[in-house]
Amino acid sequence: MKFAILAAGEGSRLASEGVAKPKPLVELQGVPLIERLIRIFARNGASSINIIVNEQQPETVEFIKSLEVGCPINIVIKSTPSSMHSMHALSHLLRGEKFCLTTVDTLFREDEFANYIKKFEEYEGDGIMAVTDYIDDEKPLYVDTDDDMEITAFCDKPTPETHYISGGIYGLSPKALDILDRCMNDGIHRMRNFQRRLVESGMKLKAFPLGKIIDIDHAEDIIKAEEFIAER
Repeated sequence: MKFAILAAGEGSRLASEGVAKPKPLVELQGVPLIERLIRIFARNGASSINIIVNEQQPETVEFIKSLEVGCPINIVIKSTPSSMHSMHALSHLLRGEKFCLTTVDTLFREDEFANYIKKFEEYEGDGIMAVTDYIDDEKPLYVDTDDDMEITAFCDKPTPETHYISGGIYGLSPKALDILDRCMNDGIHRMRNFQRRLVESGMKLKAFPLGKIIDIDHAEDIIKAEEFIAER
């Protein structure tokens, strides 16, 4: 399975709040965010790890190149206006087999993630999306599911069928990339609208709950993330 990390953002909010390092190099318990993800992916059977990095962050590129994790690491250096543009810029590296993609600031428990990857490897449908009932996002994307945990809709507001929000961890089959291409051609440039298009296109997607998923958007989130990692 291929893995992908979106790390092409500018990190402007963190910088405006006094965080000097680029977001991928922000450390939690002494380990940069990008290294944490790379090593987790390598331990969970990555055939390759594919990363897009902002072209204004040469130090991030050099740091990634210094890592040895036992599988190929491919780097695309490009600044993009959105996560969806970043995914599209990586898409040529993701074709041919299942892939798991997330953003560099997504924090989760590795044991839960390992169970998610195992389930995704065994699943014969089109994809499994990590979800959580822990709401820590400023604008969460709500996920509606049926009794079998098949995703029926992605919503901006909760409905009676809503029990989870998107965790920002996407396990997808290669055919999702064809839908991504069509979205880009149609002027659809937000990840949440891409996810809606996956459902509208008839892709069979399951939801897999993780206990807690945290994003690091503000300086105060770094403190919360440190506390989360320290929990046992």
